[in-house]
Amino acid sequence: MLKRLELENVGPAPRMELNLAPRLNLITGDNGLGKSFLLEVAWWALTRKWPRDLNPRLMSGYQARPTDARRPAKLRFTVEAVTGSKSYESKYSPPDESWTGRPGRPLNPGLVVHAHVDGGFSVWDPARNYWKRKGNIDVQDRLPGYVFSPEDVWNGRQVVVPQPQGTSRITKVCKGLLEDWSDWIKEGGANGERMTRVLDRLAVQEGPLEIGPIRQLTVDDVQDVPSIRTRYDTEVLIVHASSALRRIMALAYMLVWSWSKHVSAAAQLGCDRAQRVILLFDEVDAHLHPRWQRTIVPAILEVMNSLTTDGEEAVPVQILAATHSPLVLASVEPHFDEDRDRLFHLDIRDGQVRLEEVQWAKQGDALNWLVSDTFGLLQARSLEAERAIEAAKAFMDREGKNGAEAVAQRDSIHQELQRVLPGHDPFWPRWVVWVERHQAGAS
Repeated sequence: MLKRLELENVGPAPRMELNLAPRLNLITGDNGLGKSFLLEVAWWALTRKWPRDLNPRLMSGYQARPTDARRPAKLRFTVEAVTGSKSYESKYSPPDESWTGRPGRPLNPGLVVHAHVDGGFSVWDPARNYWKRKGNIDVQDRLPGYVFSPEDVWNGRQVVVPQPQGTSRITKVCKGLLEDWSDWIKEGGANGERMTRVLDRLAVQEGPLEIGPIRQLTVDDVQDVPSIRTRYDTEVLIVHASSALRRIMALAYMLVWSWSKHVSAAAQLGCDRAQRVILLFDEVDAHLHPRWQRTIVPAILEVMNSLTTDGEEAVPVQILAATHSPLVLASVEPHFDEDRDRLFHLDIRDGQVRLEEVQWAKQGDALNWLVSDTFGLLQARSLEAERAIEAAKAFMDREGKNGAEAVAQRDSIHQELQRVLPGHDPFWPRWVVWVERHQAGAS
């Protein structure tokens, strides 16, 4: 697992530091402050490759560069591997436009799965992704990682593998969700059952998710496409499912595919299974209805425990997830363990981005999370309603409220409150009682 990550002169802040918990790590903060960037650096620390180095079609995953080219840039990290805890420092080399690295393959932190916000995935498998280095040149014994664009996840991915004497060969590393899931359904084996079980737990349904028959899109397209039966009793090809359900399907598939292929490769190579799974999840709430947002993180924890057991002792799972959702944080309150979980927040103070660990405190519901320091809203309302209420509060606190000018201002505030607030808003009693009291006092 990843125990510590420290960045100096890299990213949006002069310095950032994460001391990570062994199970759940949630990262919050406004857009553009570096949540996705931190996950990409975490992937690099665990695998020593940037995602776009392995698949240029990705929309993200660019190599990190120094913020100030005149100063040294450093990445420090500590990984708990099968051989123990190891700490490393990597420096950016401007002439080489790359980061210095430890020769040879990365440490074995476990199976690493990175869910990108665009629907793509990256996977690093300790049984399949070896690489070595002689001098400054990579010598590939196997592929150094699998990086899938959103299209690759569904339709499969082929890669060109260099061979001796400058030759190369094309290898299909993944069949994709459509072909694999169709095969699993036809086989009626363990992977089909795992896929159904994982998807059923991740997706919010009124009842168990029902898998429909395998169909074809058109008479001219022989591609097999699984179908599902929705809660309104309609059979839908999975390519026509909602964006939320497609994202959940892709997640379920990559988790099942990654673990099952790892177990198969470990058995074929005669090596031990991974001792840990690390899941990096960017914008875990993306595309999800609030009903799904409040179940996704607990469901992932449960799914990973179930998926990696298979009759053996469960493999510990470490999650690093970025989120914008107060419902996600409200949903983990019953599950948050301060010894195993942590909450981090990115914010701007004194003109600089700062990353801090937040002392965990239950807020009770999503509204309270919205107005907590983690999200920083003054009101859990529209911006116009927030401004109207703040103006009303300021008016109530000021002196001299009964002159002609003050009365006109009060009436203007009242009209704006009527425009932007519903009749049942909890601010109304406070405002109405105050107005009636001061009107009575003025008369």
